[in-house]
Amino acid sequence: MSRIGRKPIVIPDSVEIKMEDTNIHVKGPKGELSYTYSPLVEVKLEDGQLLVSRSSDAKEYRSLHGLTRTLINNMVVGVTDGFRKELEIQGVGYRAIKQETDLVMTLGYSHQVIMSENEDISIEVPTPTRIIISGIDKQKVGQFAAEVRSKRPPEPYKGKGIRYAGEVVIRKEGKAGRAAG
Repeated sequence: MSRIGRKPIVIPDSVEIKMEDTNIHVKGPKGELSYTYSPLVEVKLEDGQLLVSRSSDAKEYRSLHGLTRTLINNMVVGVTDGFRKELEIQGVGYRAIKQETDLVMTLGYSHQVIMSENEDISIEVPTPTRIIISGIDKQKVGQFAAEVRSKRPPEPYKGKGIRYAGEVVIRKEGKAGRAAG
């Protein structure tokens, strides 16, 4: 049995859950999310906890069991605490600023790179070399952070570019040069 799928999801007092057929709606202080899960798994609300179970040990049922539990748990965490990703910019002249709802980045190109926040994502730029992306949907926060990082991923020789906070970039040695001979 799935270790993750067996764990109950504890529902805080500030969260409302509505279930109809295979749809689940989670509403909390930060917003509202909904998800349609597979009919191969069963979700029950008992004693302030959500329990996810499956009726068979077939491979498809097993794979959906833990996935469904994790996605629903991420929804509960998202509407209560939210998710955030921090990015660091390294490189001479590389910086970011926030203009109204746009993230404007100078990344060594001949033009500035502009990305707009949407209703699901909020962007903060506390310093010119730090970007904080936050929201209630874990997948959308991670996707937007990956898109920002893809504008100038860290390169292995000097380490310049956009990286996740705490990401280790393995550096390569440059040209060795010709041996005297």
